Amino acid sequence: MAPENGKSTLSRKDRAILTELQRDSRITMQQLADSVGMSSSACWRRVRTLEDAGIIDRYTIVVTPRKAGFALSFMTLVSLVRHEQTHVDNFVREVQRHPEVLECFATSGEADYHLRVVAEDIDAYNRFLDDFILKLPGVSQVRSNIILKEIKSDTALPFDA
Repeated sequence: MAPENGKSTLSRKDRAILTELQRDSRITMQQLADSVGMSSSACWRRVRTLEDAGIIDRYTIVVTPRKAGFALSFMTLVSLVRHEQTHVDNFVREVQRHPEVLECFATSGEADYHLRVVAEDIDAYNRFLDDFILKLPGVSQVRSNIILKEIKSDTALPFDA
């Protein structure tokens, strides 16, 4: 289905199923089957195969942060002193424990990690920095950029592009 090298071997039907489920994962199996031109039982088997293969990781909802009380979002760039494995392992473990970190990427370039962080207000973000990020061993530099306006935010992969 989808080898680890990233090359897709997904069929047209699989891609259609994924496109529809990304659009609305709450549709019934019959609605999904109808929209992709399959029987309900065949569609259900395909969905189960996609789940078992780990292509469908989970089903979720998308919440609008500002409307849910998270008024501020930040891109936080973190550099480590040196790439000692213990510092890296500790950083990764601790970031995964903090729910205000929505995304974390190991990157090349100006910083080792880019984090997308949400906070209810500036005081909450300062606490995040002071009580967490700045106390982690091995952190050498932290740069924060407040997100002023979200231009595009999507989670759907472009199967139909």
